[in-house]
Amino acid sequence: MKSVLVYYPFALSENPNSGSKLRPLEMKNAFHAWGMENDVNIIMISGTTEQREQQFNDLVSSGKLEKLWFCYMENQTIPLWLTDPGHKPKRPFIDRKVLRYLKEKSVPVGVFYRDVYWKFDELYSLKGLKKTIMQAIYRKEEKFYEKYCDVIFLPSDAMGEYVDIAKRKIALPPGGKAKGISKKGRDDGRSRGIYVGGINNEDYGLFLLLDALELANSQKIICDLTVVCREEEFANLPDVKKNRFAELGVQVKHLSGEPLNELYKEMDYAFIPRYRSTYNDFSVPVKLVEYLSNELPVIATFCEAQKEIIEKDGYGLICADNAEDMSKAILSMAVNTEKFRHNIQQSFVEKHSWKARVKKVKSALLKEEL
Repeated sequence: MKSVLVYYPFALSENPNSGSKLRPLEMKNAFHAWGMENDVNIIMISGTTEQREQQFNDLVSSGKLEKLWFCYMENQTIPLWLTDPGHKPKRPFIDRKVLRYLKEKSVPVGVFYRDVYWKFDELYSLKGLKKTIMQAIYRKEEKFYEKYCDVIFLPSDAMGEYVDIAKRKIALPPGGKAKGISKKGRDDGRSRGIYVGGINNEDYGLFLLLDALELANSQKIICDLTVVCREEEFANLPDVKKNRFAELGVQVKHLSGEPLNELYKEMDYAFIPRYRSTYNDFSVPVKLVEYLSNELPVIATFCEAQKEIIEKDGYGLICADNAEDMSKAILSMAVNTEKFRHNIQQSFVEKHSWKARVKKVKSALLKEEL
């Protein structure tokens, strides 16, 4: 039986509450499902540096790493050497030990390199000497991957321009799931849109969306909007912004998990109204695939990576990051929802599931045709 190593130089989250915590769990589960279907043994190494060292030593001693097919690994938003509690590694050389072993055995290795926010001053909050030191460690991490990895997987092709690793780069956006959605009908003639996410950062574009909603509904109510956000974020909004929701008849809910999944069944389409920026051009919101997994067409701004996914297979509408253009998209979406939903049903899971991502990893690392 062939074996594949999935290597996470960090501890997996027991209660994932963000896309960054969910992705490694979803990929782990998808690898195990793919392995069961294809008679491939999936070997996991994850946890603190001490735990990884123990797991690695046990696997080497047992001979289970002798005939590996390939290895898939991921990094986090902090360098792999600093993922222990308190960012103080007890076994700082374990990752080099593992990767050196794989290189000596000629095992192809691919790493999902998830973010480069540290390269943007407006996004990286550290200042002064701490920032200089951390950026030096990040650059060292890039060189580490360049030395030991064969393929660099990225959230989007557009991000490759900002990753200084001289190896083959392949886009590996977040994956989705087939859910067998049963929509809950409503006969009042209005369409229902949903926004799920942060509301405390102008960059997210929620208040741009509210301005667009006001324009779209100026003659008659075209769209009923529901906003799902964290309760504390809404509580901390200035009164003038809170009043905006009431003025426009926007429902505000604080849901997650199964209650949110049930709410999705009542919705017709969803919004990603982020303002365009260099960073937003190459990042792919996990909410995009969550919406599409729930068969919700998407109205999104023209940030490059999300635009490519949505337009390629007709999963929704792209608009400029201004209220007038977004309001036109709302009017168009209200009468074309079923067309976009049909497109999602036809191809989304086949092309963009987590298992499809695993197959892409395998093909890339074994140099098969993608």
